[in-house]
Amino acid sequence: MGKLGLCLSGGGITGAMYQVGCLAALEERFEGFDATRFDVFVGSSSGATVAAVLAGGQPAARLYRALLDPADDFFPLRRNHLLRLDGGEWGRVVRSSVRAARHLVSSAASNPRELDVWNELDRFWDSLPAGIFALEEYERFLEAFMARRQIPTHFDALDGRLYVVANDLDEGARAVFGQGELSDVPIPRAVCASVAIPLLFAPVRIGERDYIDGGMGETAHADVAVAAGCEHVLIINPMVPVRADPSERAVPTGHGLRRRVRDKGLIWVYSQAWRLRSEARLVDGLARYGEAHAGVALHLLEPDPDDATMFMHSPMNFAARRAILEDGYVRTLRSLQDEASPLSRALASAGLA
Repeated sequence: MGKLGLCLSGGGITGAMYQVGCLAALEERFEGFDATRFDVFVGSSSGATVAAVLAGGQPAARLYRALLDPADDFFPLRRNHLLRLDGGEWGRVVRSSVRAARHLVSSAASNPRELDVWNELDRFWDSLPAGIFALEEYERFLEAFMARRQIPTHFDALDGRLYVVANDLDEGARAVFGQGELSDVPIPRAVCASVAIPLLFAPVRIGERDYIDGGMGETAHADVAVAAGCEHVLIINPMVPVRADPSERAVPTGHGLRRRVRDKGLIWVYSQAWRLRSEARLVDGLARYGEAHAGVALHLLEPDPDDATMFMHSPMNFAARRAILEDGYVRTLRSLQDEASPLSRALASAGLA
């Protein structure tokens, strides 16, 4: 059997729940197999956390049980670990806004007829924060979790090969933690860099560079696993476009069930646009990559668009988290129980019994 690679992409907390459910089903279906036995783990965005836990030797079934039971303290993630305002960034907003206001008043008082309103407004636009929340508290949470479970916090100390993908904000290029010069970055810090979703989180500073969300890329970073020697790569992608039927009230909002994605507001309109672009790039990229690398088998596992509507629930809603975990588990198990399904045949061809 050739080397097995696992690529986990983003999708927020709900996306990570879906991935854990899928992997727990994989562990149950195949004899003597658990998700820690992949040879290479590649994680980006929220998938970076799951990849780090698996690479640290913790089976998906254990994480699945913990996330189902709010009383289980195995992975006690709470709202305050992620939604912590970035004090330094908001302090900069206040200071720069005051300077912009002073400049506006001074310009208007000295020469009101030649006042360039749009240029003055640009100063206020540039005073907006780089992100609303900071990830320092989440980094401390990961450090405490890894210490408690005796998971090494450095890439070279892991038994499995782990790669965490982010993007260098200033360079505009992909950054892969766990290889080259980025091998020395502690895993919790690297995970936070990959999780730093624009708009929500400020970029994570490592050395003199700023890093943001790893995203998915055209191949969900499967090329990283292939470069590490994998012949079979399983990609679990929760970031599919949501399909809402306007004839039904199925879109969960803070004001009850509604009919359209737009009823969720700005963030979800942006999210749906991002999902549409990402899915198109992923499908096209995987097809081209598969043609160019005939000896590599890429296996994509993702929810149906109709099913993904449940991803629109608040990720901090425990009932929704439980539903997504169970849905990923049940649907994947059902697919694997059908020996004629493409996923079941693909994994059997990889040598799993």
